[in-house]
Formats: sequence, structure tokens, C-alpha cells
Amino acid sequence: MLSAEIAEYYRRGGERDRLAEGQGRLEFLRTWDVLTRVLPDPPAEILDVGGATGVYAGPLADAGYRVHVVDPVPEHVAAAATRPGVTAALGDARSLSEADASVDAVLLLGPLYHLLERKQRVSAWREAGRVVRPGGVVVAALISRYASLLDGFVHGFFDDPGFRPLVEHVLSGGVHLGGVRRDATPERTWFTSAYFHHPAEVAAEVTDAGLVVERVVAVEGPVWQVGSGLDGILADPDRTALLLEMLRRVESEPSLLGASSHLLAVAHG
Repeated sequence: MLSAEIAEYYRRGGERDRLAEGQGRLEFLRTWDVLTRVLPDPPAEILDVGGATGVYAGPLADAGYRVHVVDPVPEHVAAAATRPGVTAALGDARSLSEADASVDAVLLLGPLYHLLERKQRVSAWREAGRVVRPGGVVVAALISRYASLLDGFVHGFFDDPGFRPLVEHVLSGGVHLGGVRRDATPERTWFTSAYFHHPAEVAAEVTDAGLVVERVVAVEGPVWQVGSGLDGILADPDRTALLLEMLRRVESEPSLLGASSHLLAVAHG
């Protein structure tokens, strides 16, 4: 299960509202856009591993999918289970209780963030491949190796002397060590311990788990660096539609992968 530090971060609600506005809202819209193009048609059965409070499971259920959330945080499971059409249970991405070839698609939209060792991440991919039906799709979210470096300048985090060591550690090996900000409150704590992927290493992890990589795409691309200006864009339906259309056109461009805050890897069993 999760380490005490990571579990406490989520129990405090550190990610509760992250996908509601600005950069987080763009992440949600882009992830949803990709899912609508790669998932099988409803009423396919989807296993949402690390699905937290059901931020994606809820809309998927509304769209007609049968969705089951597995998450290691009890509070997340309780919240996800209140969403209409969604079931939820405690579980670990590295050792799923689901039977072999029992679902049509698996989402890993969080677990790989917090598996700091490569063998653990491969185990999560392998478990996803075990429970998905032959030819089924597995979609996983990853944090980009350069996300904290860029975020530091977008939001002025480098003003805190404790931030640079976190970035240096990520750049040297991909591991982000959770830290406390100088103005620490539950809402002002640096992101908890996580692994930030280099785009070039994703395919090898997937392949080692016995899956076939279809593609790796940039979620936000470099546009998330607009910062607070994103709110104005996303408040306008026409500008939002244009933004999503243009990002869709360049989502697989290799030269832009490292500039995105998040990546999505799409694989098949």
C-alpha cells in the first residue's frame, strides 16, 4: 500500500480540487479527450486503478460504462462509491484482486506517480495487463521529468529556498521527494513523494511488463505554462475548443513531450 507520507498527503485532501481550474482543469479536459478516443465503446467494463474519489469514474459511468474504482486510500474509496453507477474497493495497483482477462480497459491515472522503483511500476503495468481482456486497452498517466522545474518558474516556487533541492533531485534521477513549504499549511505542502518519468523511458517499462505500446502523448503540452491565463481561455467555450483541437494535433510530437506536465501512455494487452 502507500507509504505513510503519501497516504497522509491524500487524506489531507491535497489533490481534492486540483482538476477543477487552470492547469488542473486543462489536464482533466485533455485526459478526457484522449480517453474518449482510445476506450472501447460503452457499456465496456473499466477498472479505474488509483481512481481516487472518482473524478474520471463518475463521468465514465454517466457515459454508460461499467466502472469499478480500486484505490489504496479509504477516504477515496468511500467518496468514489457515492457516485452513481460506480463501485469502489480498497486495493493496490501491484496486486489486483480482479481475475485474469476480466475487464475491457484499465486506467492507471495515478498509481505510477507513487511507485518510486522501476520494478514496482513494471508490476503495476503487468497487473493491468493480466486483468485486461486480450486486445484491451491500458491507459496510464505519468508526470514529466521536467514538470517541477517548469512549475517552479510558472508559479514562483523557486522563491522558497527549499524548492530547488527537490528539483535537483528529480533531474538527477526522477525521484521527487515530498517536502514542506516554508509557509506550510495543509494546502501549502509540496507534492508528495513521486516518480517523474523521462519520456524516453516509458516504452521500455511497458514492454517489460509484456504489453504493447501504442503511443505516448503529451497531456497539456507546453500550454500549461501560460499559468493563470489559462482560466480566461477555459472560461470561453470557443477558445477551449480551439485549444483542445490544436493540442490534439501535436500530442504525439516527440519534441514536445518533455514540455508537458503530464504524459499518457496508451498500451494494449
